[in-house]
Amino acid sequence: MNTLTAPKMWRGRFFEDFEPGDIYRSRLGRTITETENVWFTCLTMNTAQTHFNHPYAERTMFGKPLVNSTLTLALVLGLTVADTSENAFANLGWTEIRLPAPVFVGDTLWAETEVLEARESRSNLSVGIISVRTRGLNQEGTVVIEFKRAFMVYKRDAAEAAEMFPKAATPWSV
Repeated sequence: MNTLTAPKMWRGRFFEDFEPGDIYRSRLGRTITETENVWFTCLTMNTAQTHFNHPYAERTMFGKPLVNSTLTLALVLGLTVADTSENAFANLGWTEIRLPAPVFVGDTLWAETEVLEARESRSNLSVGIISVRTRGLNQEGTVVIEFKRAFMVYKRDAAEAAEMFPKAATPWSV
């Protein structure tokens, strides 16, 4: 693919597009709100008060509520999807999840992913297996999360990955 010009139609990366050493940086940053932190904490039934009880959190070494670490994982992973797994068949696992620095409401996160391995699947000819490492950085460049992930991604010619945009039933009228 010509890396100097944008593709005419972006459909995400397919197995053939991954090479070990490739690095993808999220195009967008994402600021975390208090509502999201409290909702995510409640939805996941996490009763650790450090995420939603300000007086409690003020007594901790951080002095304020922490963002739920599984929200941090979900958000940073989500920031990588457009670059890595938009055409995924399945996630195979996450390993070595590290949280080297806290995340607080108001922090803006970005994701950076490096391809570690790309190999053919032995059991499914329409996919390959990609292994990556990802890190999330806050607005100050501090690494707040790191993890490894493996997933199966469709090959470009896989029937399951065929273009789905509908053909217009009528010609342009403007």
